[in-house]
Amino acid sequence: MTASEEEMRHSKEEAERVDEALDEARARNAEPTDWEDLRDKVTELYLVLERINLTDYIAYLNNPRRLLWLNFGVGLVKGLGGAIGATLLLGLLVMFLKRLVLLNIPVIGGVIGEIVKIVNAHNGS
Repeated sequence: MTASEEEMRHSKEEAERVDEALDEARARNAEPTDWEDLRDKVTELYLVLERINLTDYIAYLNNPRRLLWLNFGVGLVKGLGGAIGATLLLGLLVMFLKRLVLLNIPVIGGVIGEIVKIVNAHNGS
């Protein structure tokens, strides 16, 4: 037997093993024929639905007024948080730029000085 014949026989055997494994997997995943299996699957589905709080979510979706108010509140909080965060970051940036101007770096100092003057003029300082 040559090497190629040996490889072909080996690949055929491997294909047969894969086919058997697929048949077994299909048999395990087939629809339950026994009432006990069916009850187990329904119980498993019930537990999954309980875990994800499906009933609470459906009640939430069925109350449009509550849905609107809750989404409005979430949007308000996100907007307020974004505004506060941006203000803090820009304030820190301006403070950093002011300190950088004090170092008197030739090229950067002039550009940053102009930016600080514009910001101060806009703020009324």
